[in-house]
Amino acid sequence: MNVTIVDYNSGNISSVINSFKEVAGDRVKIEVTSDLKNIKSSDKVVLPGQGSFKSCVDALNNINGLVETLNDFAISKKKPLLGICVGLQMFADVGYEEIETKGLGWISGKVSKIDNHNGKYKLPHIGWNQINILKESKIFKDIKNNSHMYFVHSYEFVPEDKNVVSAITEYSSNIVCSVEKENIFGTQFHPEKSDKIGLKIINNFINL
Repeated sequence: MNVTIVDYNSGNISSVINSFKEVAGDRVKIEVTSDLKNIKSSDKVVLPGQGSFKSCVDALNNINGLVETLNDFAISKKKPLLGICVGLQMFADVGYEEIETKGLGWISGKVSKIDNHNGKYKLPHIGWNQINILKESKIFKDIKNNSHMYFVHSYEFVPEDKNVVSAITEYSSNIVCSVEKENIFGTQFHPEKSDKIGLKIINNFINL
């Protein structure tokens, strides 16, 4: 089996690469590439994201055929895909960071700035926060409710269909921090920076 981490210049993804390789060991091949042929032949794909919604979408679009390849992988072939941070946010129809930017449109919804209640809550939201697991999700297998995960973000994904939400976190309001729709998974938190519990989530995804 092989898992591909999509390399499209989305900030520093070295921690994602290192964590997946640590979990996979010798049993799974972890590849980091933007090669369309390799992505197509993968068993699973990870879409990291660091930076603004617009910069990540632009970076995806700058690689000829990448968006179409990801659409084919996740939507047509329905193979497992995990989006992390902005990687999750790009599932949306539209994002409003910097300017209005069209997303991948895989899960209907929008990405908007977290309401900080006139400065009562610091943005970006950085640090460890408890997650409230709302439904049984394959990536939360053997993860206890109210576990702490590591977050760094100022924007939140607001899906139209609340049934896709697998976990929320409380920060100024109930923020969606994990989604699952058929073969598509996403976390707003960074599992690669969330210690042993985060590595367990990575392991669960690899084992799907």
